[in-house]
Amino acid sequence: MNITGGIYNRQKIKAPDENITRPTLSKVRMSVFNTLSAMMDFRGKSFLDMYTGSGIMSLEALSRGFDRIIAIEQNKKVYSVIKSNFSRYDKLHDLKLILGDSLKICPKLSQKFDVIYIDPPYFSGIYEKSLEAIQDICGGIVILEHVTEVEIPQNLEILKQKKYGDKFITFLYK
Repeated sequence: MNITGGIYNRQKIKAPDENITRPTLSKVRMSVFNTLSAMMDFRGKSFLDMYTGSGIMSLEALSRGFDRIIAIEQNKKVYSVIKSNFSRYDKLHDLKLILGDSLKICPKLSQKFDVIYIDPPYFSGIYEKSLEAIQDICGGIVILEHVTEVEIPQNLEILKQKKYGDKFITFLYK
């Protein structure tokens, strides 16, 4: 798997076992960050990757210029692969990986995030709980990667939605 843009463009990263994670496809990653770049300048901005999986979305955010990135992963095996990938960059950047349950960790975070990426396991039924968990830390844009309908809280506005095969990328604004 390769980073698709920014200062670390084309750098390879090790992917965790695909039986455990479902990395976001490169064309989807490029589209997400192209859409985001039309909405904001990434310098000085923060990015939260709520269900990190492979860690690729966090590394894309880092490569493209976000100043502060926090990634949360619950699976210990996946966490160790991500930690290895992040070790190449975390000495140079504000890149933090947290082991644990996003639904419990997010409400305890004290800072707000300019962009929050939410991509839990499909059919997990936790999209609405995830949106609830970030209410106090959402400082701008929320991006959902999903395959089923998600009930959007009234305090979030749908900015844009794109379909890629069987999945949707939905951009929300608070």
